[in-house]
Amino acid sequence: MKFIFVTGGVVSSLGKGVLTSSLGALLRARGHKVTAVKIDPYINIDAGTMRPYEHGEVFVTAGGSETDLDVGNYERFLDMDTPEGSQITTGQVYQEVIRKERAGEYLSQTVQVIPHVTDEIKRRIRESANRAGADICIIEVGGTVGDIESLPFLEAIRTMRFDEGYENVAYVHLTLAPSVTSGEIKTKPTQHSVAALRSVGITPDFVVVRSSDPLGEDMRKKISLFTSVDPDGVFSSHNLEHIYEVPLTLEDQGLGKAVERRLKLEKVQPNLWFWQDAVKKLKNPSSSVKIGFVGKYVALADAYQSILEGLRHAGIANDARVDVAWISAEELEEVGAENTLLAGLDGILIGPGFGNRGVEGKIKAARYAREQKVPYFGICLGMQVAVIDYARLGGLEGANSTEFDAYSPHKVIDLMPEQLEQQDMGGTMRLGDWPMQIKAGTRMASIYGLPNGGLVKERHRHRYEVNPKYVAALEGAGLVVSAVTPGMRGRGAGLVEAIEIADHPFFVGLQAHPEFKSRPMRPSPPFKAFIEASLEFAKARG
Repeated sequence: MKFIFVTGGVVSSLGKGVLTSSLGALLRARGHKVTAVKIDPYINIDAGTMRPYEHGEVFVTAGGSETDLDVGNYERFLDMDTPEGSQITTGQVYQEVIRKERAGEYLSQTVQVIPHVTDEIKRRIRESANRAGADICIIEVGGTVGDIESLPFLEAIRTMRFDEGYENVAYVHLTLAPSVTSGEIKTKPTQHSVAALRSVGITPDFVVVRSSDPLGEDMRKKISLFTSVDPDGVFSSHNLEHIYEVPLTLEDQGLGKAVERRLKLEKVQPNLWFWQDAVKKLKNPSSSVKIGFVGKYVALADAYQSILEGLRHAGIANDARVDVAWISAEELEEVGAENTLLAGLDGILIGPGFGNRGVEGKIKAARYAREQKVPYFGICLGMQVAVIDYARLGGLEGANSTEFDAYSPHKVIDLMPEQLEQQDMGGTMRLGDWPMQIKAGTRMASIYGLPNGGLVKERHRHRYEVNPKYVAALEGAGLVVSAVTPGMRGRGAGLVEAIEIADHPFFVGLQAHPEFKSRPMRPSPPFKAFIEASLEFAKARG
């Protein structure tokens, strides 16, 4: 097993996740089985209860773990499902150490950060790598070198070189080289950052420098001199138009070959044709489409990262540029706002969310798409607001979700009885991969290439469900329930997984989050079909 540790310095959000993913893609293109692990120094057990505006999207794995958004990048770049345990937090580590101490597993020892906490960190890293069956594990250490929260993790990864052997462990450090007013790139922050890393006993094998423009040869030599890193180990991660260019740029600079040499890997010519083709289509698409994204966190794109990537993947598959118009659900609530904010769009997408802020604006958007025959794609809450709109259309006045109106006369979206028995907040959630039975002859059947219907799995992250008591009334009003959870709750017809409208160019809602399984090389079928329908709509209206 080979281990590569990626650390960051100077400031947060430099792109350690993209660097980790890109390095993994280069090694995977050489035929290695690669996995990735994210270390987050916060005390939260996972990212499930953290605010999107503060932390960005919560990514959900196949097994149902609520993780940092970087885990989503790992899955997309490596085209793999990360195993459970692919995110390690301070909360998880200390929770387990305290459990072992209470259970007497430390045999009356004085429990300390070294060795008990650091040993638990190393155990979790190795366990995740082994669970994935990988021969190379890349571990991203969140936060910034110098943060007090990161110290136990840095100590753990420092000692892993002694545990595993020099040829089996490498360190990659990502830093910042900002440009001053004159345009000159300054290397002093990088020098200080590497010095801070060396002060805890880690000398990086490679330094990757984030900057606005590519580093010149003089800058690379200067950084090499002041950081004691070989000149061939200094790489530039300058600003690029698309994140899928990063693997190609790093490969052109020789990062893949340098890692091969450092870890004594067999020299292999990487197969990067897909990345080259994808970048070509992203930069020179044959057409374009404008999608309106209606949400409550539109001020921070990271809150919807996987959905944006799903749209990008669908654009690559359709050789089209997808332009996203961010539309605030709260602004849509104003009288007549939909006629200006939603006009001129080729498609409307409503994504997930919790809480009642902006919900009536989302219902308006679903109604507008239904009435104006604009292609519509609803994900999770996006499906639920479409159901609420259709219920009101069908005569169920005041129809709503219990989440938004506990006194609604028609709770068409509600908690199920077994959920009400749960005390833990996370226990009421449906998380991870769940099967859905697609009905034959529906648009969903066509989307997934199953004309006779069939079973597929998509990932979930939600609490409320379409109320089974109202399914017959909704279908009687013309709404098509095109997929259900098979055998859920002991019933032959389970919970609603997907809805659609038959006499519409494209009106589809999924309770699941198909964006979590979308890959640039294997786009999500619903996303691909949505963009295809939006392109046809744009073409038809000229």
